[in-house]
Amino acid sequence: MKKNILSIAILFLSLTAMSQSKEYFQVMGETLGGFQNCKTIDDFQALGNKFSLISNSEQAEWLPLYYHAQCYIIMSFMETTDVAKKDAYLDVAEKSLEKMLTLAPAESEIYALQAMFYSARLVVDPMTRGQQYGALSGQAVGKALALDANNPRAKFIKLQNDMGTAQFFGNDPKAFCPKAKELLEKWDEFKPKSPLHPKWGKQQVAGIVESCK
Repeated sequence: MKKNILSIAILFLSLTAMSQSKEYFQVMGETLGGFQNCKTIDDFQALGNKFSLISNSEQAEWLPLYYHAQCYIIMSFMETTDVAKKDAYLDVAEKSLEKMLTLAPAESEIYALQAMFYSARLVVDPMTRGQQYGALSGQAVGKALALDANNPRAKFIKLQNDMGTAQFFGNDPKAFCPKAKELLEKWDEFKPKSPLHPKWGKQQVAGIVESCK
């Protein structure tokens, strides 16, 4: 009798976990679809807050934190006039990045996003932050590529950094156009670990290639 009760309890827990997993994937998939409708800072903030709610419910998952941080990093880039707001958005993103690094310290995608975050910090005040955050972004990209040398987002951010550095020192950023073209051509060879994992970046690389013409 005790064995039967134990078996039923284990089965119930397994079915509950499976149900929660299916619900998580469904909600995440639907929320990820919201990116295509985001056009303003308010849009990205609303979407980011949805990912925050998912993260609060699924505290062992790093992907909701990833997309929450990404939304706020994008918001910082979109803010054109208020420097304090740019940093405030990044302060929010930083908290999610810190949580992610405790949950998945060996995940290449997190370090690629961290590199993007440091670049956003740099953009707030390039003259005073260039050296510090340029180095931090480079270090984060290095970690991302060390964990997964084929990560196209890490390659894209490194390409952006290299082109920005070249321009800053008066060199022609178009020297990196062949690398951009190669990255675009091989982009689809990289297969994300799941339908929920990051896929962004191809459109941005295509824009670089187009500007090289």
